Amino acid sequence: MRHAGSRRLEPKGQPAYPRVARVNAVVREVVAQYIERLSDTDDRLGFLTVTGAEVTGDLSHATVYMSSLPLSAKEALEEQRKQLQAAVARETRMKRTPQLRFEADPAIEAGWRVEAILRHLGRTMEQAPWERDNP
Repeated sequence: MRHAGSRRLEPKGQPAYPRVARVNAVVREVVAQYIERLSDTDDRLGFLTVTGAEVTGDLSHATVYMSSLPLSAKEALEEQRKQLQAAVARETRMKRTPQLRFEADPAIEAGWRVEAILRHLGRTMEQAPWERDNP
């Protein structure tokens, strides 16, 4: 029996809207907005795109994924890490704010590799059958 104000549970006893997923979304949004503001004064942060955030289950650490992450931008983000964490703390109601870490999104690199393979296959298919490499 459900009581008023109780949370709906999924079949495995998990909440319908896991807290970690909500925190991931908030971290991604807050960091993206803050980086956009910082890019006005720090050219190293221009053209950065936050593609996602992944917070650990205990909410102590968060990895923020960027579409690309040049060394200069990573250094700038590390310099601003505490301010970014403070911005996340202001937007959330958590006992502790996750410690932020910044990385290039591995999905972007994987996408480039898939695209290169598809281009190679497309060129191979355009060749006459007798011109193709046979394994």
